[in-house]
Amino acid sequence: MKKILTIVGARPQFIKLAPVSRELRRSYQEIIVNTGQHYDHNMAGVFFEELNIPTPDYDLGVGSGSHGKQTGDMLAKIEQVIFDEQPDAVLVYGDTNSTLAGALAASKLHIPLFHVEAGLRSYNKLMPEEVNRVLTDHISSLLFCPTEHAISNLKKEGITENAIAVGDVMYDAVKYNIKIAEKNYSLAKFNVEKGNYILATIHRAENTDDKSRLEAIFKSLNLLADPIILPLHPRTEKLLKENGLYHLIEESTNIKIISPVSYLEMLLLEQNAKAIITDSGGVQKEAYFAKVPCFTLRDQTEWVETVEVGWNLLVNPIEHDLAHLITSFKEPSYVENLYGDGNASLKIVEHINHFFSEKEDAK
Repeated sequence: MKKILTIVGARPQFIKLAPVSRELRRSYQEIIVNTGQHYDHNMAGVFFEELNIPTPDYDLGVGSGSHGKQTGDMLAKIEQVIFDEQPDAVLVYGDTNSTLAGALAASKLHIPLFHVEAGLRSYNKLMPEEVNRVLTDHISSLLFCPTEHAISNLKKEGITENAIAVGDVMYDAVKYNIKIAEKNYSLAKFNVEKGNYILATIHRAENTDDKSRLEAIFKSLNLLADPIILPLHPRTEKLLKENGLYHLIEESTNIKIISPVSYLEMLLLEQNAKAIITDSGGVQKEAYFAKVPCFTLRDQTEWVETVEVGWNLLVNPIEHDLAHLITSFKEPSYVENLYGDGNASLKIVEHINHFFSEKEDAK
């Protein structure tokens, strides 16, 4: 049985891993490596339990650090795992430092590299995620794209072979888990009711590391009439305090801070929100899946389809009136299957099978 080394390390990757791993293990020996990029239990460990993901075979415990140090530490440790395990391929997800470290390690050791969620572009190289995804795509053996738009992005960069539109594995995950979320959790825990609150998540460096944007975001939240549920990212909390802005939460009458929630709880909160305010890539899509209007606190998004169909608005917190945008929003008609049919994971494994069959035939 061929062996595939799967590299993950951040919360969104655990979500993507769950449906793919279920399909992959029908045909392959999977070795899971958790880099430890998200080291808080609610942001990492609980996901393996909740999503019934096999316990990682390796936990590298890299933790936080500058981009260079974190990526370098991961690269060295992943390289050693590859030496020890001798996998037939390495599989990476998305656009984090864990993604890039896994991709570089595989490439340097001439191991086939499979990239799930390939071809996304924001065309903003100030975002570390953009650099990670571009570099990973250009050294991948198979590129699993969530949309035809992603395929087009790759063609612009001269990548025309082994790029396949399979759909979005996050849609697979949502379809599988939303009923479990509704069965096991209740909005009563958060003292809210369906449609009477706004859900907000803020964590990206472009917002948290820019004091003026961070201040504008929280001033905008304070102007909203609806209750706001905010699972506060530890890094966002730290930077609010360091910049003397935490009073914008303490003095707020509508912002309710909660600890980072599990994936299933997040799905429940998204499904029942009046609107969602975020800078997360994954939450933008989950909002669309839930048919909830999304207001994205970024100047660009890699998920352009959600903007094109009108369910997602890009918001500059300094220049735009967020409260007005939310109150004046008119729901457009809903476009089905923007991100596939919910069977992306099965298609990924089928293409991996074909990849190995072709290699065998070529011998």
